[in-house]
Amino acid sequence: MPREKELSPDELGPPWTIRKLLRWTAQYFERKDVTDTPRLDADLLLGDVLEMERVELYARSKETIDDEPRAEFRALLQRRADGEPVAYLIGRKSFWQMEFQTDERALVPRPETEVLVEATLELMPETPGRLVDVGTGTGAVAAAIASERPEWTIVGTDIETETLALAQANLEELEFDDRIELYHGDLLEPVPDDWQPIDVVVSNPPYVPEGDRSAVDIEVRHHEPDDALFAGSDGLAVIERLVPEAFEYLDDDGWLLIEIGHQQGEAALELFDEAGFSETRIRQDYSDRDRVAIGRK
Repeated sequence: MPREKELSPDELGPPWTIRKLLRWTAQYFERKDVTDTPRLDADLLLGDVLEMERVELYARSKETIDDEPRAEFRALLQRRADGEPVAYLIGRKSFWQMEFQTDERALVPRPETEVLVEATLELMPETPGRLVDVGTGTGAVAAAIASERPEWTIVGTDIETETLALAQANLEELEFDDRIELYHGDLLEPVPDDWQPIDVVVSNPPYVPEGDRSAVDIEVRHHEPDDALFAGSDGLAVIERLVPEAFEYLDDDGWLLIEIGHQQGEAALELFDEAGFSETRIRQDYSDRDRVAIGRK
């Protein structure tokens, strides 16, 4: 198929077809320096308004858009230009080939966190076991693991009741609510006594240093929850508490896996070693950056 000719600014005007609207929006996002993925963002937003998948947008690219959906689309464009994440605008985000409801109650699930899921699954046998997802957020990590280990039972904890409500909605929609229980509280404290010891503890905690706040993308800094992002001067405030606590809760030979910042590998391993973990190591992501700290009790 020949490559579609790009439209010049003079050609971007009425009648507004899907093709023209997508091209104009991508150029607008580029001029405003709103996003690193201007065309993808345009596709996702218009697809949400028109209730079309991306492939359908392109198949119907010559169709004209009516005034009402164009007005709805313009409103979303303004919010995106103001830095609001696409996942919040359309209310969902893909993770581990599943769709999760997303809003300001939790961090948007990110592709790099799939490395945490991959590393965890490599250590989990097919036979039944118990796993706790600390700071479950949208429930994405817990659901991803549950989808691959049907014999395991899973608990998710979170300190925010509103976040747990979002996670519960996702688990119900994905039909994991019968296998994943959610508990409100700090770190591992809310895990029931009769549910211990635990075989695996996994967590994507806040780990951004306060001093790095200005370096965080505006859309993240202004719209995603602070307490799920920032953790003290070095970003380790939560991890420092979680590592020794997990050691106490884990069964012998149990595993702890924590997502970390790309400059925190050495410090994380020191915390694991001090707590008594063995076989400690760092799993890197696909950009060869430190991503997951791992240790065995």
